Amino acid sequence: MSIVYLNGEFIPKGEASISVDDRGFLLSDGVYEVTPFYDGVAFRLDHHLARLDRSLRELGILFGTEGLAEVHHHLVAENGLENEIRSLVYLQITRGVAPRTHYFPPEPVPATVYAYAKPWERPPEDVWSQGFTAITVPDERWLRVDIKTISLLANALAFQAARDAGADDALLVRGEVAIEGAHQNFFAVFDGMLVTHPESNLILPGITRDAVLGLAGDCGIPVEQRPIRVEELADADELFFTGTTGEVRPCVQVDGESIGTGRPGDVTVALSQAFLNLVQKTTKEGMAALG
Repeated sequence: MSIVYLNGEFIPKGEASISVDDRGFLLSDGVYEVTPFYDGVAFRLDHHLARLDRSLRELGILFGTEGLAEVHHHLVAENGLENEIRSLVYLQITRGVAPRTHYFPPEPVPATVYAYAKPWERPPEDVWSQGFTAITVPDERWLRVDIKTISLLANALAFQAARDAGADDALLVRGEVAIEGAHQNFFAVFDGMLVTHPESNLILPGITRDAVLGLAGDCGIPVEQRPIRVEELADADELFFTGTTGEVRPCVQVDGESIGTGRPGDVTVALSQAFLNLVQKTTKEGMAALG
């Protein structure tokens, strides 16, 4: 049985329980993070914790993130994932247990903190090299997408619409602009220019997105941050998504129409390899630091 973390304790998952009066359960009043590990070494954990801290502050949840890095590492070790090629830690923090009201508890209550670790797999190379498909879906999320909240019903409905249509991913559209995926950031390539939506309240500032933007500079790929209109997609040479478990994920078809050559393009392949090289470098440095 896996070991999870709940409110200061590491316990078997089967023994974990949360009050039905928890505001996360009743009101989706909470935030979360998903941090990847490679061979037991965290990738950009400090970035994830910084984003978590921002999300907590934006929602006014009184909880300090000190000590959470150790929780992540302990969960990976307790669950025997140190040698797993890819694993992750999911961490969720809610405002806590209180009578259900549409305002915050008048007196602060202890936050509920829950985390678990599990392995995950990258698609096989032959699948990745074929690319993935997407459909456009109206973006019906709230207007503070920059906060990583546990309220994901609109995302789930969009992703289910893609599944029902036989597509791999959902590309969310707001006002004729392709914003991002249902759980990933979104990039396009036009004549060698890498384009992605600028940071705003309408997108989540992705950790992988930030890494890829930095790698584009290292690779000499010009970058423009601007809205991408849906009507432009047909003229794109390449499209791809980025995310914690998606890494760099090529999109070769949208709404049944092929993009570019219908295969992952040169920029996508180059940035994917650069990202994997960065992961490998970070992992080696992490292992060396552990002795």
